[in-house]
Amino acid sequence: MNIKSLLIGSAAALAAVSGAKAADAIVAAEPEPLEYVRVCDAFGTGFFYIPGTETCLKFQGYVRFQTDFQRGNGGSSVGTQNGGNSDWDAFTRAQFEVDTRTDTELGALRGFIGFRGDADNGSSGRSAFAVNQAFIELGGLRVGKQYNWWDDDLSGETDLLSSNTLFNSIRYVYDAGTFSAGLSVDELEGISFDAADALNNPDNNVGISGSLAGKFGGVTASLIGGYDVDREDGAVRLIVTADIGPGTLGLAGVYASGVNSYYALSEWTVAAEYAIKATDRLTITPGAQYLGNVAVKDPTDFSIVNADWSSNDAWTAGLTVDYKITQGLSTKVTANYYDEDNRPEFWTGFVRLQRDF
Repeated sequence: MNIKSLLIGSAAALAAVSGAKAADAIVAAEPEPLEYVRVCDAFGTGFFYIPGTETCLKFQGYVRFQTDFQRGNGGSSVGTQNGGNSDWDAFTRAQFEVDTRTDTELGALRGFIGFRGDADNGSSGRSAFAVNQAFIELGGLRVGKQYNWWDDDLSGETDLLSSNTLFNSIRYVYDAGTFSAGLSVDELEGISFDAADALNNPDNNVGISGSLAGKFGGVTASLIGGYDVDREDGAVRLIVTADIGPGTLGLAGVYASGVNSYYALSEWTVAAEYAIKATDRLTITPGAQYLGNVAVKDPTDFSIVNADWSSNDAWTAGLTVDYKITQGLSTKVTANYYDEDNRPEFWTGFVRLQRDF
């Protein structure tokens, strides 16, 4: 009996040990904790960390519906986006932007892509989808497709202060906060004004542009210049804005030595506007501009047909109204009158509804 009891006890002990080992073998591993999206506030609102990295990411853009209009025999519109000859033209635009930034030992490393699509069933042919901007930036150095300083004009929609503003460029900006200075080398490929100009200025054309800007209390001033190397002509522009009373006064002036890629509208011009902040949501901006010795244009429309100045002067005046309907939704309405010597006067403008995100 004792031997039998011993054998039975040993078998029970071995079964218990085997069962314990089997139980240990099938225990599931603890799941790794999830990494939720973290807000990145180092580069402003809207950025978040890409999970598992130290790179900050931001998505933004807008959807825009706009109707351009024009009245009179001026041909293609001035100061609006209407590319056809109809009295009114509606189109829709979608803009989507991806902005990535990372802190490095050489400064902030940035990659930016802006996608743009236009949908237009009219005769202007603006139905297209393309990369509007794409650039790499490290510290103050930026390379790629980008807007030039000539795109930074007055806040209203009456002024005509630039001709071409988007280039493939290599630029450097020194930013000291209240003062900045920059220099850019711009590719001017495909920009021509008539057959002779296209022949004399092939697509290897290049430009040099620069910027000086400063803020002094409620006054902001920016001086920019651009030199078209192949055409051997350039332009300079000064814009000064000042907070006065319930709004902001803006003054601008441009001088061009000849028709060039940066400014091809007139030999000289002066412009003024006053952006009245009527309420937190409503801004009303009247503006006016005088242009001396405008460029030679086609007699049937507004296109430049000769890379030279004429003896005609012109002036334009108008009103822009901006209204914030609600968070992320705004509207803009503008109407502008244009009168040039020896040409029929006409009206242009647009009504815009835009959803920003």
